[in-house]
Amino acid sequence: MDWMDAAGRIVEGIGSPGFGPVLAQGLREVAPYDFTVIFGYVGSERPIDLYDDFPPDRRILHVEEYQEGPYLLDPFFLITLDPAETGLWRMREIAPDRFYQGEYYRSYYAQTGLAEEIGFLIRINADLLIVVSLMRKEKKFSNAEVRALKRIWPVIDAACRKNWKDLTIADSAQSTSMQNRIESAFRSIGEGVLTARERQIVELTLRGHSADAIGKLLSISSGTVRIHRRNIYTKLRISSQGELFSSFINAMLDSGSAQP
Repeated sequence: MDWMDAAGRIVEGIGSPGFGPVLAQGLREVAPYDFTVIFGYVGSERPIDLYDDFPPDRRILHVEEYQEGPYLLDPFFLITLDPAETGLWRMREIAPDRFYQGEYYRSYYAQTGLAEEIGFLIRINADLLIVVSLMRKEKKFSNAEVRALKRIWPVIDAACRKNWKDLTIADSAQSTSMQNRIESAFRSIGEGVLTARERQIVELTLRGHSADAIGKLLSISSGTVRIHRRNIYTKLRISSQGELFSSFINAMLDSGSAQP
């Protein structure tokens, strides 16, 4: 694969407004795909949309709605909180064990209609990580395409670190007290009703972990997790994970609108 021309264009675009489009064009020369989005993550703050090439209707779902709360359950966001090795990751490599049966997937992610999403995890500085996501509508990336993208990782990594080396969360008007919103949202779900352990189980359930996985994380049996879930549903007067997911998103929106 002769990719030197594309690499040259990417290097030349560093520091310019056209860096995002040039980067996306170069990536598509290696493995064609439909949509690009580059999010910057600083802790649990609202993600910064550094670049995307969605049409307007899709941008509402993939960017605007995502930033309002669903990102907190996104495996690509979660990997930035406890980052694995930087590089290219497939969604299925980092997703919880029941992600594709979980409520985040059914209630939000499935609406995207994507066949697959893969992403480059890049550390820009001590605080900021970015994910360069490549999305396909029709078919998954082949193993050969993934290997080809991994071969150009050194260029992608170096170019992105150089382009966004001075970016901080304060540079964006999107900055919010998101950590407070998260804590407020989880407190408001069953406030004064759920125990601390039940709150842990709510959070892990929303993130897509199975009862077995939650049991291992909390050092309890999967049967105990299921009993806790039944008690949670009874206390909250709900009957499904869908209602639990809706409660969390509504709490996120309410805590955001309450801020000055």
